[in-house]
Amino acid sequence: MITVANTQFWVHNQDEALDFYTNTLGWEVRSDVTVEEWSFRWLSVGPVGQPSVGLVLMPVPGPPMLDEADSQKLSELVAKGMGGTLFLETDDCERSYRELSARGVKFNDPPTPQPYGIDTSFRDPSGNNIRLTQVLDFDLNRR
Repeated sequence: MITVANTQFWVHNQDEALDFYTNTLGWEVRSDVTVEEWSFRWLSVGPVGQPSVGLVLMPVPGPPMLDEADSQKLSELVAKGMGGTLFLETDDCERSYRELSARGVKFNDPPTPQPYGIDTSFRDPSGNNIRLTQVLDFDLNRR
């Protein structure tokens, strides 16, 4: 069997991202390992109570992986929210919105009813998109 273990966001600063995900969102560190000879840090976090899934906070690469120009382009795309989207689910979108707002999260929009549930979004310090959804029961046969 193959399962999802981790996914990744490019981040501009691993320490800043770590602070956001652990102190602001309330997640936990899954691994924080530095390989000195590679000048590489494997940093992953995840939601408390969901130990089988992690988010790797990977620094935007520079040389030799990417040349300076491409590294800059990737960094700019991430800052614009083009690095991907993380979809989170909550049992109460309004409550989570209030709690995270009180912790300093700046939302892009208020919780909004959608055909599939109640939905809102915010970005991490690097610009990565995060959507927060309360999925509501609905009839799949309804069109």
